[in-house]
Amino acid sequence: MSGLIGLTRWIDRMNETIGRAVSWLILAATVISATNAVIRKVFSTSSNAWLELQWYLFGAAFLLAAAYTLKQNEHIRIDIVYGLFPRRVQHWIDLFGHVFFLMPFTLLMIWYFVPYVQRSVLSGEVSTNSGGLVIWPAKALLLAGFTLLAIQGVAEIIKKIAVMRGLMEDPHPFVSAHEAAEMEGKALAEEVRK
Repeated sequence: MSGLIGLTRWIDRMNETIGRAVSWLILAATVISATNAVIRKVFSTSSNAWLELQWYLFGAAFLLAAAYTLKQNEHIRIDIVYGLFPRRVQHWIDLFGHVFFLMPFTLLMIWYFVPYVQRSVLSGEVSTNSGGLVIWPAKALLLAGFTLLAIQGVAEIIKKIAVMRGLMEDPHPFVSAHEAAEMEGKALAEEVRK
């Protein structure tokens, strides 16, 4: 099991690096959007390529950071119900969700996206919009995002099993919304004091 735990550390580092790096794509998409809007208003000209580029950048940030979001335990769940259970039950809920929902969905998406991307690359698919961009990179981002999410899902399953067996510390001890609000209030009060 120690080899698998080592593998999860490598997967975590990889998705951490990717997740942090692609966060800059949001800034790039915002700058392109603002520049495009100014050029369109001031010079009455524009290009579909710039509009599509901002969609690609936003899509890349969203898709490639999904695995990082899962790694950080920031994905959506119903904390009101989840928080009612002891931590051991929460681990079982997470493990069940990863095995029976996350993994089948991500693997199905990968299965469908491989030929989808291949056809797009081989045909040299281009946007139907005048002056638009090549489409296969956007489709490849879908495949890459789900692949990273599936790999992180495997890491999360291994970590859940290791935590429940007492082989590693819980990387995300659950904090209720009330406790989180108290901690945030204390941190804010500390900042004000400084």
